[in-house]
Amino acid sequence: MSNIFPRHCKKTLPVVARGEGPFLFDQSGKAYFDGSGGAAVSCLGHSDSAVISAIKDQVDAVAFAHTGFFSSAPAEALSQKLVSHAPKGLDRVYLISGGSEAMESALKLARQFALEKGEADRRHVIARRQSYHGNTLGALATGGNMWRREPFAPMLMDTHHISPCYAYREKTDQESAWEYGQRVALELEQKIESLGAENVLAFVAEPVVGATLGAVPAVEGYFKTIRHICDRYGVLLILDEVMCGMGRTGTLFACEQDGVEPDICAVAKGLGAGYQPVGAMLCTSEIYDAIRDGSGFFQHGHTYNGHPTAAAAALAVLTRLTDDGVAERVAPMGAKLKAALTDQFGAHPFVGDIRGRGLFLALELVADRATKKPFDPELGLPAKLKAAAFDAGLICYPMGGTIDGKSGAHLLLAPPFIMEDTHIDLICDAVECALQDVLPT
Repeated sequence: MSNIFPRHCKKTLPVVARGEGPFLFDQSGKAYFDGSGGAAVSCLGHSDSAVISAIKDQVDAVAFAHTGFFSSAPAEALSQKLVSHAPKGLDRVYLISGGSEAMESALKLARQFALEKGEADRRHVIARRQSYHGNTLGALATGGNMWRREPFAPMLMDTHHISPCYAYREKTDQESAWEYGQRVALELEQKIESLGAENVLAFVAEPVVGATLGAVPAVEGYFKTIRHICDRYGVLLILDEVMCGMGRTGTLFACEQDGVEPDICAVAKGLGAGYQPVGAMLCTSEIYDAIRDGSGFFQHGHTYNGHPTAAAAALAVLTRLTDDGVAERVAPMGAKLKAALTDQFGAHPFVGDIRGRGLFLALELVADRATKKPFDPELGLPAKLKAAAFDAGLICYPMGGTIDGKSGAHLLLAPPFIMEDTHIDLICDAVECALQDVLPT
């Protein structure tokens, strides 16, 4: 008899007993390779001694002090280290407990920035279809995940959505990748002009779209055009790197590969690597200075802002990723894994696309490769794939609704950065078993 309120009331889950490297073990002793890092969280695996020691040492000193009364040494050091590695211009850090909080903080900061500048009409937020920005109401309203939004739609603030940069599905045969990227980027300008530039607050996007779309990077040039449009109309660019950031795509910040710097950036997940709940919102000095020189008070906050133990854990994680070179493993290991997936599934009759960056990869599943026809959503393919892979000892992240919130399915992989070459076959073989168990023959 459990008193837990689980994610799904009609499923019985095994109880995790321990973690070792990239593996989790249940109480029976069965091992599961964490091929999705939970939800792209566990970048260092489950037994990193440096992070564990940092947490223990901080708890021995002081576990918690409210930021209404104190700052803390680990919070200060973490903020300095984040800024030292951040894209140019980001030089203030707001520490919170997770990705949704980071995005809520970003949205509220954007609005207060407009107010402090005397631009009270700036209120509209534009994002993209098939995006995901968190599960709190503001973040959920900003995201374009229709399945998650639908039950709570009457409670959500009004937001606006343009097309994603989803070349596999939406690029025409008559246009190059560059032309396609420019076409969908210019939708932002059209939307801003239709709303009135003086009324638009921010544009929000994931540099590499995560769970909703399945590890989809933008085509070359797309984000540079987005940046130019935002600058032209005085609109803030908020990049959501909660899932794709902190080394996951091969650079510490995913936007580095697109050659752009945001006004506000949200990170979480890999920042704490699962050892503590932690996230951060980074912003430019222009935004911070407007608050400092205006009201002097950011009208926002949570009890666990800047939690010392969480900050100590994140500082240790960031040190492992940067100083110890763990993040440098991502690009070469990701290239090996993608090559192996392509070799094994590139001609698979039900795999339409293999995509992603670094150790953030996905297979889009189709009923017909030639037409890209999706499987019938009534088949419940993602849940079946998740269960079959789990039985085969692989934790992965299949999702449905890839195309429009209802149709389409993909299988997302986001394994720990510490994985070895020997784990590549394990992943590919378990995916093969799952596909054989679930897909038609």
